[in-house]
Amino acid sequence: MQIQRNPTRSVKIGSIFLGSEHPIAVQSMTATHTQDIDATVALVNDLQAAGADVVRIAVDSKKDAEALAEIRKQTTANLSVDLQENYRLAELVAPHVDKVRYNPGHLYHHEPTKPWQEKVTYLAGVAKDNDVALRVGVNCGSVDPAKKEKYDPADSITPMLESAWEHCDLLDGLDFTRYCVSLKDSDPRKVVEVNKRFAERRPDVPLHLGVTEAGLPPDGVIKTRIAFEQLIGRGIGDTIRVSLTVPNNRKKEEIEAGRKIIADIAAGRVRSVVDYGLQTLNIIACPSCSRVENEAFIELAQQVKEMTRYAEKHAITIAVMGCRVNGPGETDDADLGLWCGPNFVNLKRGGIELGAYPYDAILGKLKSELDALVAARIVSSA
Repeated sequence: MQIQRNPTRSVKIGSIFLGSEHPIAVQSMTATHTQDIDATVALVNDLQAAGADVVRIAVDSKKDAEALAEIRKQTTANLSVDLQENYRLAELVAPHVDKVRYNPGHLYHHEPTKPWQEKVTYLAGVAKDNDVALRVGVNCGSVDPAKKEKYDPADSITPMLESAWEHCDLLDGLDFTRYCVSLKDSDPRKVVEVNKRFAERRPDVPLHLGVTEAGLPPDGVIKTRIAFEQLIGRGIGDTIRVSLTVPNNRKKEEIEAGRKIIADIAAGRVRSVVDYGLQTLNIIACPSCSRVENEAFIELAQQVKEMTRYAEKHAITIAVMGCRVNGPGETDDADLGLWCGPNFVNLKRGGIELGAYPYDAILGKLKSELDALVAARIVSSA
């Protein structure tokens, strides 16, 4: 059975195209430190061999950009680069990649007094000059603050949509249409809703699908499958990433899971959401990337999953994030959040900082907070 697709336009990414006339592309991201050139090249090539159509690399500094130039020489993979705060690194990385991803919410961190429209105009110019595509990467944990302030805090979807549509309109006005959009959340239901609403208004724009911080397998694969089945089954989605919290030597599992989900949807092997039997306790964890400053983060995420099983019947969300770039903002909406630094793990409760603790002490602190939450839920339901 062929998957029917929304009539999205074609966007060239190196040797492939995104869009309804082309197969759904599968992506992954490196988790090595970008300046470790040998390790990063090895992982890029492993992911390409596993079937990755595009591999994303994080660049946060000029030294990262210099390393990227050498990485480009040693691989034929289609490369995407992930920019965070410093959008001006685009001119250093664009000559060496096939796509540049920027986050509208992060444009405010560098040169904060400069209008975002001027920054996007610069990015589009760099992309044109270097024959690369752009991805407008909207993320639930780092939404454009100007959009977020307009709406009730409970409405996280409308600010994401307004931001994405606004950036599309600007890029179109600049006569730059070689872009795709992603709208990601850690809740599969929100991923479905936000992408459906975007596609209703802009069915022409290719969409990159993903459940951000899906977490450890198999739960992370299940969460992602829930979203993808409902979206791809409706013709929405041109490229995907399954974001799993796994060590570097298992990164190809993201590619394998993505290809299996696409194959199952094409063959009609889908199930209703209720059939998946997801636990009420929700653990979200970011996929490891080059920004992780202590690889113990991966093991900690697994330990959190094991330690919290006793609370699985309670509607509690625990977030485990691996770096100081995304960790502080993307743990705000969780009941309990951990974001990891080089030597300490920062613990939060509902967005409130509770302190930083050594890796060998954090589980005990987390359990104390979780016990208190469970007890409060039991009392409130009595």
